[in-house]
Amino acid sequence: MTNSRLVPQQWHDLPFGEVLQAEIETALAPWWPRIFGYHLLKVGALSSQINSLHCSITRHFSLFDGDAANIQADPNQLPLQQHAIDAVISCFLLEFEQNPYQILREFDRVLINSGYVFIVGFNPVSPVFVGKMLPKYQSKLPWNGQFFMPSRVKDWLGLLGYQVLADERLMHHSLLGPVGRQTKHHPWWQKSLANWLPSTGSVYVIVARKITVPFTPIKDKSKVSAPNWSTAPTAGRTSL
Repeated sequence: MTNSRLVPQQWHDLPFGEVLQAEIETALAPWWPRIFGYHLLKVGALSSQINSLHCSITRHFSLFDGDAANIQADPNQLPLQQHAIDAVISCFLLEFEQNPYQILREFDRVLINSGYVFIVGFNPVSPVFVGKMLPKYQSKLPWNGQFFMPSRVKDWLGLLGYQVLADERLMHHSLLGPVGRQTKHHPWWQKSLANWLPSTGSVYVIVARKITVPFTPIKDKSKVSAPNWSTAPTAGRTSL
C-alpha cells in the first residue's frame, strides 16, 4: 500500500534529484516556445520548482498543499473554474495519489480546449523498479509510491479525449547508490540501455493536447440525399 504521507517536497528528497530535475527541464525546454496562452499551472511541489521562464504563456502558478504554493489546495479538487488554464505540468504527482485518474480528470476540467498537459513519472519497466523489489528501499522515496505504466497513463488521457504528442524516456538509471555520486558521466550499461532499449528509461515525459470535438456533426456534402417519392394523386379518377 502506498505511503501517502511520505511525498517528495523538494527535488533533493529524491535520489539523484538534482540530476532528475535538470534532465526533465532539458526535455521540456523545446516545448515552451510552442505553447501560448495566459495561465500555466504547475501542480505539485516538484512541478512548482521546474524552470519555465522561457515559456510563452504569461502567468505561471503553482498549486499544492504547502506554504510555498501560489494556491494551497488538494489536486483532487482544483479550486479553479472550468476551461481557465492553458497548460498543466505534473511531475511525480500521480505516483503518490490514491486516485490518479481523478487528478487527470481535474486537469481536463480546468484546461481550455486545445490545452496542453505535461506528465512526468517513473517508468516501472526500467532500472528504477529494482528498488521496488528490495525491502531496504520499499519504504523510501520514490519506491514507496505506485509506478504506472506510461501506456496506462496514455490510455487514461485517451479516454479523456487527448492526443499524445510525445512520449520520451529519460535517466536510464536505477537511482540506487550514494547520492553524492551524482554525475553526468553515465556507466557503459546506461548508455547501452539508452541506445538499444530506449523505452526502458526510468522517467517518462508525456506531452498531450486536449482535442476539441465539434458539437454539431458536419454533413458529408458528397452524399446526395435520396428523393422522397410520394404517390401521385388520382385526379378524381375512379375504377370502372
